[in-house]
Amino acid sequence: MAAIPRPESQIKKAKRVERDSKAVAAAKKARKTVSKEKRAALYKRTEAYVQEYAAAERAVIDAKRAAKADGSYFVEGESKIVFVVRIKGIMKIPPKSRKVFQLLRLTQINSGVFVKVTKATTELLKLVEQYCAIGYPSLSTIRQLVYKRGYGKVNKQRIPLTDNAVVESVLGQYGIESVEDLIHEIYTVGPNFKQASNFLWPFKLSNPSGGWGVRRKFQHFIQGGSTGNREEYINQLVKKMI
Repeated sequence: MAAIPRPESQIKKAKRVERDSKAVAAAKKARKTVSKEKRAALYKRTEAYVQEYAAAERAVIDAKRAAKADGSYFVEGESKIVFVVRIKGIMKIPPKSRKVFQLLRLTQINSGVFVKVTKATTELLKLVEQYCAIGYPSLSTIRQLVYKRGYGKVNKQRIPLTDNAVVESVLGQYGIESVEDLIHEIYTVGPNFKQASNFLWPFKLSNPSGGWGVRRKFQHFIQGGSTGNREEYINQLVKKMI
């Protein structure tokens, strides 16, 4: 008995399925190769950042030692970035200061943002410093904030930074493709600092563990309170609030 030939439609469908499966497999292999190359590039870039940070730290140490040997003093350059934490609610805050809080995206108590130090931002911060804690964040503090409390703004949604793809989807066009790229851009106040800072959702922090430790919270830091510029001491406060 002769075999019944398969319908032409089934033959075409089988060929189409085989062709599609090969295309899918090829695309998957290509994506895997690209992903591997991208991971290698990101790793290499991260290693370069580590060396850059170490070199900068070593340069400061060497400069201090050289100054000490010469009997002089070494003064580090002023920080290009500050971290601002709002510590007062909405009660008894004048309209102008409220507007500044809106511009800085500090709409909630215990929220914090990175701000580039310019003449304009310095004048703005003077209007709200009695309601904020301000200071110069270290690399360690920036890294802890981004990794532990970091969220990105993606299509106006608050998305946790659990994957480099979240960063790349928004900032890839600026050469910022990973969380470490983002940290580097913030810490060094790079050319795309504005985009990187705006991408980061304002950090939502907790009250400091152990309390504020002051009698008058809304007095200036140098008077024993919590507000105003506390320079490097902001790092101790932030780490208690993370």
